[in-house]
Amino acid sequence: MTAAAGFYNDKLTELCDEYRRYNGFNNQDYLTYGVKRGLRNPDGTGVMAGLTNICNVHGFMIADGERIPDEGKLTYRGYDVNDIINACVEENRFGFEETAWLLLFGSLPDETHLTRFKDILGHYRELPHNFAEDMIMKLPSRDIMNKLAHSVLGLYTFDENPDDTSLENTMRQSIQLLASLPTIMTYAYQVKRRAFDKQSMFFHPIDLSLSTSESILRALRFDTKFTDSEAKLLDLCMILHAEHGGGNNSTFSTRVLSSSGTDTYSAIAAAIGSLKGPRHGGANLRVRTMMNELKKSVEDWQDEEQVYNHLASIIRKEKGDGTGLIYGFGHAVYTLSDPRAVILKKTAAKIAEEKNMIAEFELYKLVEKLTPKVMAEIKNSSKVICANVDFYSGFVYDMLGIPSEMFTPLFAVSRIAGWCAHRMEEVTYGGRIIRPAYRSMVHSKKYMPIAQRTE
Repeated sequence: MTAAAGFYNDKLTELCDEYRRYNGFNNQDYLTYGVKRGLRNPDGTGVMAGLTNICNVHGFMIADGERIPDEGKLTYRGYDVNDIINACVEENRFGFEETAWLLLFGSLPDETHLTRFKDILGHYRELPHNFAEDMIMKLPSRDIMNKLAHSVLGLYTFDENPDDTSLENTMRQSIQLLASLPTIMTYAYQVKRRAFDKQSMFFHPIDLSLSTSESILRALRFDTKFTDSEAKLLDLCMILHAEHGGGNNSTFSTRVLSSSGTDTYSAIAAAIGSLKGPRHGGANLRVRTMMNELKKSVEDWQDEEQVYNHLASIIRKEKGDGTGLIYGFGHAVYTLSDPRAVILKKTAAKIAEEKNMIAEFELYKLVEKLTPKVMAEIKNSSKVICANVDFYSGFVYDMLGIPSEMFTPLFAVSRIAGWCAHRMEEVTYGGRIIRPAYRSMVHSKKYMPIAQRTE
């Protein structure tokens, strides 16, 4: 260690204290200057930042200026996501590719268009020559989300026309990313297994005829085997994660970067970086960690008092990760219900019996039942909260045998459909760079020569 590095390590706490001494804000200042923290209005609704034809997220009504809780509803291009899911289930077919088409183009595809679209996605599922070796294998990452972002930026180098922001070029890039990101994800996972887990990695030849969910499961299984019901369950999850409006953090990140005129790869890499955060897409992994701790700590999973006490200790920051958060609950828009969580819960009930995981499923249901009560009594809160999509998605992935480090990356390879749809809308119709204002709290100071400065 160099002398400079040693000094830095020894003085790090002191340096942080120095930072805190000259920074920070009084909470009252936010109210005084009407600052909408997190771009949220005082009632919790989002600040209106733009228009979109892509998605609508409904979770409450406004009556006489007050927010009235309501059942959640999610629509893609005007179509209720429940109707999309139900049609795929009734017709026993995959729906993620149809959903991606709907989000990108704004209409439901006929059979001819959908077949051609699937063929195009299959063609682009293969990565550029030597990409896996140069971008993934030579620089493995413990975190697959990190490798996704790095690889997406790397694709810029392989694109002969990366900076053209015309609709035609952005559309091409979007479709290629939609197809190739699942391949990057599964390769990154295999390399991570070899480099950090000291396990065997395996790259299977890509079957271009498979759906996206089938391709993912085939790549994750050492024997390439999976059942049709498993693939369709993953497909359902991907449909539910494909889009969620322009205001969620990762999609807004896509919008912000796109408004600057930057390239598609930079915008999507930023969205991946946002989704990686535990307050956003990383929450499903936090749910799994939280539930694993609960299963170890509570002797009787059916005892409501024991489960209640454990949840209360999480809120008091006595257990859990110390944040006081029960992950998988609450949402910026949804109040009485998150339609995605409702669908996943219904689906999980069927699969749990097949996978002999009924006890775990019943525990999840009990936590869902007790959490609003615990929040109200321990925090003295009157806020209406419900389980969100993150609460049940990790459990479903567990039943599919998907490793936990893949939970958030699976979210990303699904949500890229929505990200790209919003990028095209912003680039084509946005027209202005997104630039909110920040109130400066700095006062003028007289510059002091260094010899006159004191501690």
